[in-house]
Amino acid sequence: QVQLVESGGGLVQAGGSLRLSCAASGRTSFSSYAMGWFRQAPGKEREFVAAITRYYTSTFYADSVKGRFTISRDNAKNTVYLQMNGLKLEDTAVYYCAADQGPASLLRAGTVDYWGQGTQVTVSS
Repeated sequence: QVQLVESGGGLVQAGGSLRLSCAASGRTSFSSYAMGWFRQAPGKEREFVAAITRYYTSTFYADSVKGRFTISRDNAKNTVYLQMNGLKLEDTAVYYCAADQGPASLLRAGTVDYWGQGTQVTVSS
């Protein structure tokens, strides 16, 4: 089993920045998993935000966050990050870390192997 714990959420003004972290633990190798971030706003479906491959910095982003968000990982620290810049009101949501044994390019909410508990991000005007 893999446990994922998110941190770094909070309240930020529109146009500001925030960095989320996701720490993984367990008996399996962190580098064996593609990692990603999803988010879910009240009354909306959980949606894909970003994903990163196991060993290299190939990344994938939702159109809504391209150019503003950056996903990265540090396998030595068993941690994945999401740097969020130029935050908008519509970015407000609970953000979830995800681990997947499949390719990062195929990461989807319906096929995620492990989920974190989520961290709240609120963007104010």
